[in-house]
Amino acid sequence: MSPFDPLSAAIGGALIGLAVTLLMLLTGRIAGISGILGDLLDSGGSDRAWRLAFAAGLIAAPLALALALGGHALANPAMPGAIIVAMAGLLVGIGTRLGSGCTSGHGICGIARLSPRSIAATVTFMAAAMLVVAIMRHAM
Repeated sequence: MSPFDPLSAAIGGALIGLAVTLLMLLTGRIAGISGILGDLLDSGGSDRAWRLAFAAGLIAAPLALALALGGHALANPAMPGAIIVAMAGLLVGIGTRLGSGCTSGHGICGIARLSPRSIAATVTFMAAAMLVVAIMRHAM
């Protein structure tokens, strides 16, 4: 695991905030990834183009960064095995369905709009994340 770098975290947070704000200002849409991807699979109308561009950007941005940094951006020796990643993805998907949205939709956009449901969801998934980290680091 890489050490915490506050400058990188601040720059990343600012870029996410800028992207979310631009999406809201330019399209009137909320940047909830589960909603964007879910509707991309279900949508057949003109709404599909921006959703496809958004999804492509999620894939292209880290690949472009890896190319710019000589492939080191994606190298992580602490990366868990494929089974753990698949299980984590499944649990995130279940949580997204149960919580009526994902962390980006609730935590970034919902809290910014002062949505009580999003605040409650964010508190819940942050508490669950802290519990899992505590269990993984101290009990296993």
